[in-house]
Order: sequence, then C-alpha cells, then structure tokens
Amino acid sequence: MIRVGASLLLSLIVWLYHSGQSANQIIASGSPGHAGRGDYVGDTACTSCHGQQSTSYIHTSHSLTSRPVNKDSVLASFTEGRNILTIVDSTNAAGQPGLYFKMEEKEDGYYQTAVTGFDSQLLTRTARMDLVTGSGVRGATYLYWEGDQLFELPVSYWTDGHRWINSPGYTNGTVDFSRPINPGCLECHASYIQPLSTDPMANHYDRTSLVTGITCERCHGAGAEHLARQRDGTAGTAGQAILNPARFPRDRQVDLCALCHNGIRREATAPAFSYVPGQPLSNYFKPLPVSTAEHPDVHGNQVGLLERSRCYLSSPQMSCSTCHDVHAVERPAAAYSERCLNCHKWQSCGVSKRLGHAITNNCIDCHMPVEQTNVIVSETGDRIVQASMRNHWIKVYPSLRSKSAAKH
Repeated sequence: MIRVGASLLLSLIVWLYHSGQSANQIIASGSPGHAGRGDYVGDTACTSCHGQQSTSYIHTSHSLTSRPVNKDSVLASFTEGRNILTIVDSTNAAGQPGLYFKMEEKEDGYYQTAVTGFDSQLLTRTARMDLVTGSGVRGATYLYWEGDQLFELPVSYWTDGHRWINSPGYTNGTVDFSRPINPGCLECHASYIQPLSTDPMANHYDRTSLVTGITCERCHGAGAEHLARQRDGTAGTAGQAILNPARFPRDRQVDLCALCHNGIRREATAPAFSYVPGQPLSNYFKPLPVSTAEHPDVHGNQVGLLERSRCYLSSPQMSCSTCHDVHAVERPAAAYSERCLNCHKWQSCGVSKRLGHAITNNCIDCHMPVEQTNVIVSETGDRIVQASMRNHWIKVYPSLRSKSAAKH
C-alpha cells in the first residue's frame, strides 16, 4: 500500500523548510593537503614502488566505495524513459497527488528532482548529485552538499535489475532531502573528512578535507616518513615507517576489517577517523552486544559471523585475508573453494558420496549461503527491494545440503 496524504503533506513541510539548492562544488579525491592528515601523501605516491598492488587496487570495491559524481562513477542511466522513478501515478491515485523523481544529466552535472502535486499545480525540489557511495556491486546512493553540510538524496540506484529505487530507509511516498550524513557514516565510505564539531552526530565539515574511497594509507598509515626514507637513501629503514597489516597479530588484522565489516550496532568512544591500524578496536568502540542472530545486519556483520565459525575458532592463523586479497578485485565466490580444500578433504563432505568430486567446484554456496537481509530494505511504490549478502558464519546448513543432494 502506498502511504501518501498525511505523510506527503509532512514531507512537503520538510521540503519547504529545507529547500535550499545544493552547492555545485565537487571535491577532488586524494588531495594530500587535507586538514588533520598533513602526513598523508595520497595513493599516487605509492604507485612508483607498489605498481602491481596499486594498479589492481583502484578497481576494488574498497577503492570505489565513494567518488565524486561524474560520467564514470554515476553508474545509472539518465536516458529519457529510464530516468524516471514513479512512486504515485496521479492518473491512478484516486484524487491523491502524484509523486515521481526525475534524474537528469546537465552540462554542469547530474541532478535529482522530486515532482509532486497535480498537473495544474506541481511542486519541485532539485538537488545536485555531488558524491556517490557504493561501488555498484549492489548499487549506489548519492549525496549532495548544501554549504558545509552533507545530505543523502532520496533516490538510489539498484544494480540488480538496473533500476532506480527509494534510498533504503526512506519512507515510501514521501519527499525528503534532509537526511544528514554524520561522520560515522563516512568513516566506512571515505578515507577522511574533517568534521567542524566534536559532536558525533554533527553534519558540518571542511569540504576541502574530503578524501574519497578507502585509500592505501587508511590501512597502512601515513606515508610521508616512509616516502622520505625511500627518497633519502635510508630505504632499509623505510619499512619501519609504514604499517604492514600482514604483520599484525591475528586479532589486530581482524580488527582492521571489523572497523567497517562488523555492522553498525556499536557505540563509538572516540571520534570518527581516529582509529589507528594495529590498535585494538576496543579502544575506539564499546564491545558489541552479544547476539544470536545469524543474518547480516545493515552493513554486514561479516567479522562477527566469521568469529563464530568452527574454522576460525580452530585455526589460530585464520583471518579475513586468508580468503580475501584486499589489493585485488573480488573473484566469483565459488573460486574461494580452494581455500576450504587447503584444510578440508572433499571426501569428508556429507554429500560427497552422492555428488563426487564435483562438489569441489563450489563449497561456498552451501557453507556460506547468500541470504536476504531484513535491514537493507527499500519500499519503492508497490515493490519491496531487499539486499542479499553472503553469510560469513561458515558451517553446515542442513537445509542447503538436502537441497544440493536433491538437485543431483
């Protein structure tokens, strides 16, 4: 059921209160002069010595998780006929005002416009799409600047089906351009931005400080001293001036990933962007509450689920990087089966007698199934869109084993 009427009226009040046009400035990625990060040198400084890793890393989801909006990053189609998201068709709404969003490419950028009302009396609200978050594997959500404030736009792009949807969390049938982006949101989608307040919920920033994407120094630490030692001939000690997560203890390696891959149900005890790789995450966040949920939460509790796995508990050296190479684009899930077979004999699988050696082609879909999450949900018109994420609790799922055996 489409909820309009009172909810639409309320959204229009919000709209009129918060109706300023977005600023047109797009912040460049990777500026080395950003406030609070003067000892950072930017990814291009890493390329001369680490070309192989750098060349592949720029194509990863981590690197692409936020970018200025341009023809290469916008992802979606703006062609006529594919740039409209209709929420309420006024011709079929029994006297209710219509509501649709129009996405447009103009000479100076890309825009979202909300249009509501009746044919004889329409209200419009337009904002520029300044930043995109999300690499596009599942989709992309767009942000816009208004002065020194950053807001989420109401329409996102969903890769599955190549379609526009209401941004997850928005109330269907409303127009809302006032959803603020706080520093904690950006901490996992950008390498840095300088908040203008110590309030963790504040939405005022030094726009020139923004460094989009997850850059090399986000995991390896500031590179200025490392680079200086390379240049002045003290390369033998250069390694002491940079962080190498591969040399961290297992718990600290996992903490580095858990900063963003342990869900959002946590409480920060330090400002956003203050985490230092190699330090205990508990120095920056209160411990997560004990939970028995098996399903991913809004940003995927991959670390929490992995830590419940018998594989993890019985393998002291196992970490996220046992399977994932953060410098390379993710492979198809089934390809990671080779990691399983380093420890497990395929003959010990419960369905091996029935399926034979063929099971070695895909351990993952049975023992780490893709499941829908009930948290990343978009209600768009008369459709419900739910994200699917891979469960990182590695174990035997009896229902899946039965289905696999029945197929064969």
